[in-house]
Formats: sequence, structure tokens, C-alpha cells
Amino acid sequence: MRGGVIFLWAAATTLVLVAAGVFGTLVASGRIDLAPAATPTSTPEPTVTPILDTTYSVLVLNATPVEGLSGQVADKIIAAGWKASQVSAGAAGSDDFRTTTVFYPTPEDEAAAAGLADAIGGAAIQESADYLQSPDQKQLTVVIGLDSVSTPTPSATD
Repeated sequence: MRGGVIFLWAAATTLVLVAAGVFGTLVASGRIDLAPAATPTSTPEPTVTPILDTTYSVLVLNATPVEGLSGQVADKIIAAGWKASQVSAGAAGSDDFRTTTVFYPTPEDEAAAAGLADAIGGAAIQESADYLQSPDQKQLTVVIGLDSVSTPTPSATD
């Protein structure tokens, strides 16, 4: 009987060592991950409800090579409810700005910027005080980009 007990202990030890070897091999080869990386969760972007707030002054800058766009956008803004004295239009320092964007100086102005973007037919909005003319004034700035320029179709003679 003593030989049977020794055999059972040897068999059990062999099974444990084989199982540990198989498990160790799986871990070493990367088939089993003992500490899986946490799956990143995406936090939804907070959405802002657009508000059409005509108490802001609006600066419209044309950053495209097409002349007259700032006046056309200024007319849309005035038609949306702003007073003509609150809207000024002009040329930007460059003519290769990609996306029409409404810039607002502080997070509190984001809803008004979204409302203005909707009023001009859609535009991106971005926080930036770079265009603010006076810190005492509530101001939004529309920079007209190349996405607002319709590309002419080539004619047969071109």
C-alpha cells in the first residue's frame, strides 16, 4: 500500500507541474493576459444648445481669395436679427483659412456662437480670444473659410 501512495503523490505532482508549465507557456506567449489593460471609455462631447443672442457684436473676416464674402455673410447676420451697427466686415490677414468658424472668447459665449453659426448656414465653433477687439465688449468673430467658396466648374474652353 505504501507504493500506491507514493505513486499517487508522484502522479499528482506530475499533473500539477505539467499544468503549471502549460499555463506558464500560455502566459509567456501572450495568449493569456494576467492583467488586461482597461478598455478606454469615450466620454461624450457635451453638446451646447444654440442660442441666437443678438446682444453680441459680430466681426466678419473673409479669409478666402473671393472678394465680397464678408459683406454677404454680414447681410445674413443682419437678416437674422442683429443691428447693422453691431456687425462689421472686412478682410482677414490670409486667404487660405480652411473651415468657416465662429470664434468666441469664453466658455459662457459658446451657446451664442453656436446660434450665430446656425444663423449663417452652419460653421464650426471654437473658443479663442485672439479676435477680441475689446475685453469689455461681448463679441463673436466669424472667419469665412475656403469651405464657403463654391468651386466653379471648368468650361469646355478651359
